[in-house]
Amino acid sequence: MELAEVSRPHGVRGEVRVKLYNSDSDLIALQREVLMRRQDGSEGMLELESVRGADAGYLLAKIRGVDDRNAADALRGARLSVRRDAFPPPEEGEFYACDVMGARVIGPDGDLGTVEDLATYPSADALVVRLEGGDRGEVPLIEEFVELIDPAAGQVRLHRAGMDFLSGHAVEKPDAD
Repeated sequence: MELAEVSRPHGVRGEVRVKLYNSDSDLIALQREVLMRRQDGSEGMLELESVRGADAGYLLAKIRGVDDRNAADALRGARLSVRRDAFPPPEEGEFYACDVMGARVIGPDGDLGTVEDLATYPSADALVVRLEGGDRGEVPLIEEFVELIDPAAGQVRLHRAGMDFLSGHAVEKPDAD
């Protein structure tokens, strides 16, 4: 699962500044190795020698074998991932976004669509849903709208209010030209 991206070199000794996709996560800092995917599609394992905090949402990392600014700059834009089994178990009532991607979204009247993404807003996170007809909509992750999220079953069940919200906020799929 992708967790971060190398934004730029830091200093002259090969450290890189890493932008976290989830600024609350410390998962990368707990790893000895991460998978790196470069912008050209090449990938490989990197050994992290050290990781330390930086500004909010960023870490500074020293990667084995990356010993100067030029080598660090060559990693700019690389995405850093860890295996899903490296994640700690979620707390009760919580889930990882990656575990609900592709889950069926079901309302009181049956299937509505499939979870396609998770959007983060200041007021609440929202599931991005590809509806059965191809339109796309979002439903905020609040108790009033979401009855159950069951990653193991690949299912998200909405209350009637959630179904109505999703139906009323769908965006038509773009026309294929």
